Amino acid sequence: MSSDLGVDTQGDSLAGRNVLLVVSGGIAAVESVKLSREIRRHGANLSIIMTKDAHKVITPLALSWASSSPIITEWDSEMSQLSRFDGVLVAPATRNTISKHIHGVMDSPALMALSAARGNGTPMLFAPSMHSDLFDDPVTTELLDSLRDEGSDIVLDEFSEGRMKQPNHIQIAANLGRCINKHLPNRKKVAITLGANRAPIDSVRAIQNASSGATGWRIAEHLYRMGHDVVCIAGVTSSSSNFVLPSVIRAGTPAAMLSACLDVASGMAIWIDDSSGGKPDAWIHAAAVLDYYTDPISGKKPSGDSDWRLQLAPGPKHIDEISHLSKDCVRIGFKLEVDVSVEELLNRASAQINRLGTDACVANLKDEVHDPNTPRGRVVLPSGEVLEMLDDAELCRTIESLLHIRD
Repeated sequence: MSSDLGVDTQGDSLAGRNVLLVVSGGIAAVESVKLSREIRRHGANLSIIMTKDAHKVITPLALSWASSSPIITEWDSEMSQLSRFDGVLVAPATRNTISKHIHGVMDSPALMALSAARGNGTPMLFAPSMHSDLFDDPVTTELLDSLRDEGSDIVLDEFSEGRMKQPNHIQIAANLGRCINKHLPNRKKVAITLGANRAPIDSVRAIQNASSGATGWRIAEHLYRMGHDVVCIAGVTSSSSNFVLPSVIRAGTPAAMLSACLDVASGMAIWIDDSSGGKPDAWIHAAAVLDYYTDPISGKKPSGDSDWRLQLAPGPKHIDEISHLSKDCVRIGFKLEVDVSVEELLNRASAQINRLGTDACVANLKDEVHDPNTPRGRVVLPSGEVLEMLDDAELCRTIESLLHIRD
């Protein structure tokens, strides 16, 4: 493969998967080049079928370059559209294409491929794109309900400029990974806390610990792509997820985060794949919970007053507070230290495990977190074994493997 056709690997959620992209004739077909390359960045072997109307929007040559493979545009003797795939993505999915698929019309290689995928149970993801009036038509609602009834997934964006636009390429690729991987065995319900806590000291000022939330978002994104059911309890964050995660509870103060954790631990979360609720199978405590804070004064302390001395009291440890509800879950704690040796860091991580009875602790030195020449982090296990990780991707894969530590 020439360097011009290659892509930089950004994940492995689609590694080794044979994916079919069906491009129909919506104007959103112009996004198919970016979408094709994004799918390949996560390891997929990509094949593309274009409808005749799609040719009016984008050329097969452009998509052949983006996918690094020939494009199916016409009937051929090999009947390539009947090949077996691990997943099928229809993007853009026009109203016409959806309607023909639901009613079993097979007047093109694309529609035959969709019918065959439905027949053999291949996971399918549709990304509808159409004018808002067409989307609001009750017939469209019936068509989308029919897609869901047959087991297909749908990814939607918000209305913009009078259209139900196609979601961006990163969102679609993430949902495609989830669409395929959620059928793998032993998928888990995972609760992740992330970000910082912020506690007011008066009406306009607050104290806050340092955490961007980036690590928690990356873990949540990886687990979502790999088909796990994820609920995020997010504090104050200066970073954001790279795509929309469907279940995020915002809880910035220590009390709000603890309350949210108790609710989720009690089985009150809304899970994507289980609307009946249920308790998590695993907890990942990546949030930087504020250890010390004080009750705020009423109003605003005037500027220019004398020294303001605050007496901070220790706050509750969230892992402790929900332990009676999460004792049967896999529990992974985090430990961040400053100006200590690696040996002392590992000792403190082991002490956390022994005190809380957790299944692992992710131990980090602050100076190493963003230094490419040092380990990204270390996972300490109850046995004393230490797993050293070089980057975020390895950290995410290691944490995912720990979800099965009690299986």
